[in-house]
Amino acid sequence: MSLYVLDAFIWILGIRGHIPQSGAFAPVPGPSSFGASAGKLMRALAVFAVMVAFLSLLLWLGVSLAIKLL
Repeated sequence: MSLYVLDAFIWILGIRGHIPQSGAFAPVPGPSSFGASAGKLMRALAVFAVMVAFLSLLLWLGVSLAIKLL
């Protein structure tokens, strides 16, 4: 299951297929690409926040269910 979560995270970030193969590295972009990298950072932070919220909700649900069953 963890591979599916990692695959979904990479797919949401949009970085799938951007790993250069056999040393085919592109030139390093200049400082003008800060806006694009800031957008990717914001998207990664949003995904992280959603994952934390979902896991918190799952934990809360599990604890409340355990309390009800006691």
